[in-house]
Amino acid sequence: MTESVDRQTAVARLRSADDILILCHKNPDGDTTGSAGALYQALKSLGKNVAVLCSDPIPKTYDYMDFTWFDGSFEPAFVVAVDVASIQLFGERNNVQEYVARANLCIDHHASNSGYAFETLLDPGAAATCELLLDVIQEMGVTITPAIANCLYTGVATDTGCFRFTNTTARTHQAAARLIEAGADIATLNERLFECRSHARIQIERLALESLEFFFEERCAMICLTWDQITSTGVAGSELEDLTSLPRSIEGVEVGLTLRQQKDGSFKISVRTGGTVDACRIARRLGGGGHTRAAGCEISGNLDNAKMAILDEVRKELGEPAQA
Repeated sequence: MTESVDRQTAVARLRSADDILILCHKNPDGDTTGSAGALYQALKSLGKNVAVLCSDPIPKTYDYMDFTWFDGSFEPAFVVAVDVASIQLFGERNNVQEYVARANLCIDHHASNSGYAFETLLDPGAAATCELLLDVIQEMGVTITPAIANCLYTGVATDTGCFRFTNTTARTHQAAARLIEAGADIATLNERLFECRSHARIQIERLALESLEFFFEERCAMICLTWDQITSTGVAGSELEDLTSLPRSIEGVEVGLTLRQQKDGSFKISVRTGGTVDACRIARRLGGGGHTRAAGCEISGNLDNAKMAILDEVRKELGEPAQA
């Protein structure tokens, strides 16, 4: 069982450590990647030997972040995970699981964090792990350079949907202001993160819309993508992430579901909610987790089974009667 630590303790652990390995979650998004990039640069500025490891490649979208990929050239003496709520989210490739079992510290903002690390710095009130890391890095005595600010802004902006989601708070805007003052290039970043779409991304959105279905008197909307569809378009994994907001954006929809088949045949399910519906409660009952308005889980089996499983949990949350 993990020991919860405060920010000062986490800072002390990082400042005293060396030969540090930073772990991201699989299918890396802007927050886990931005957290890793910012922490890497902060630790390097303190003279630390540090590298980053992830089960999956870091998307090209984030190639402006400067960090060294772990190549096994040193034996990690301290392992820190960023923005990873549970062991299942690390993935299996690149020998990641060998180091997960030795995680000294987890820095996260997910209330559903399972407590797998020896110590955990958790702030569920933060909109992104990058929002939390801004204070951690400054308390480490590190100046927030423009490069670090770009990494942190990436996590804050992507996890809030460019400050549109309900997890955005006054503190989030204050963090963004501090990052802008530190030199974050928000004009370039916002265009790159939110306005640029590849041809493959547009094609996969068309396929997603063709699969659109409504349930429970149109209070729930669902889109589905098969592995064959994903691979045939050539769309990058990072470009699929913002599709999760599409079903929920439809007028009158309280629960938006995105079912995305993985290479092994299982389905990654993203849950987005509004009103009083708790997305995390839906996902947690299927072994997942997340936040009140945004959560996810994975289900093995065929598409029909995945649909039935997630819709049954949505039905319970919406208070809809069971089908006869």
